[in-house]
Amino acid sequence: MDGGHCILDGNADAVEFCPHDPFYNVLAASTYVLQEGDRPSRLGCITLFDVDADAGRLELIQKVETAGIFDIKWSPVLLQNPGCPLLAQADADGYVRIYSLQGSDSDDSETIDLWLNTGNSLNEIYSKCISSSMCLCIDWNSSATSMAVGLSDGSVSIVSLHESKLNISREWKAHDFELWAASFDIQQPMLLYTGSDDCKFSCWDLRDDPSNLVFQNMKSHTMGICCIAKSPGDPNTLLTGSYDECLRIWDLRSISRPVNESSISLGGGVWRIKHHPSIPGLVLTACMHNGFAIVKFEGDKAQVVETYDKHGSLAYGADWQRGDVSVTGETKRPAVATCSFYDRLLHVWRPERDLFL
Repeated sequence: MDGGHCILDGNADAVEFCPHDPFYNVLAASTYVLQEGDRPSRLGCITLFDVDADAGRLELIQKVETAGIFDIKWSPVLLQNPGCPLLAQADADGYVRIYSLQGSDSDDSETIDLWLNTGNSLNEIYSKCISSSMCLCIDWNSSATSMAVGLSDGSVSIVSLHESKLNISREWKAHDFELWAASFDIQQPMLLYTGSDDCKFSCWDLRDDPSNLVFQNMKSHTMGICCIAKSPGDPNTLLTGSYDECLRIWDLRSISRPVNESSISLGGGVWRIKHHPSIPGLVLTACMHNGFAIVKFEGDKAQVVETYDKHGSLAYGADWQRGDVSVTGETKRPAVATCSFYDRLLHVWRPERDLFL
């Protein structure tokens, strides 16, 4: 079911629903535009929407002009200071920027409604130049005190948020080429997984300095690694996506030698993987040249349960909406946001199948 769509002002590459109540309806979409010429520049913006999938409403709240963006992520928890959702940005200028979603300190519905209509929602509160290279990906640790940033020169930076400042706590050369995937282990935040165009899938122990290589797999992925997603509910399961079009499921019970349990070809490079927030073994994937797919997996078995093909170019951004799975006396199919690059298209939709079965 289509729940609304719009054309963004730039090439769309990421969409993220706010994971914090009462702002499950807030959706952030980011763009990247390369302006060629004698002095080329990379520009972008974050566009904030108020989403009601049932009513087909996709209402613009705010637009923030900035550098070309490769990745955005909401903080997984609320920090005591500033006490509101934070949105992190990794951009082409080599900066990490942090925005605060203002107005979220009130539970009063009238205050929230007023806030949504002000058009002044995201405020940049921290920024730091991480590198002369481009920042390609970003991920928060589970306590939202640090971020991992993958860089275009193959390095990874750990950026700490401490006493209202961003600081680079460490940085090292992790890969030979562009580092597109950097992901903290949800259950063991001292571990960091990275993947790159060099086809290497690596794990690092952040308790050591310099960070110690726990493992490095160089054989499984036949093309560059685009994304890494640890299961939020199963500490032994991790998924990787690659340009080679395969979604791979890894068993991490032997952390020094993970086992590739199974893989499934999705017909396009797997650029983004998003675990469902409440249904174990269900993921939403962006498959570049082959639209979007919802995949169900258990053990060594995986199957595509639904596809979405209403985009006309590279499928890059995808996310589930939180807090919309069930209401009193009724079960809802969760809403999904997806975006595609060259046609600048953003869609909000609900899966046609009952994913609870």
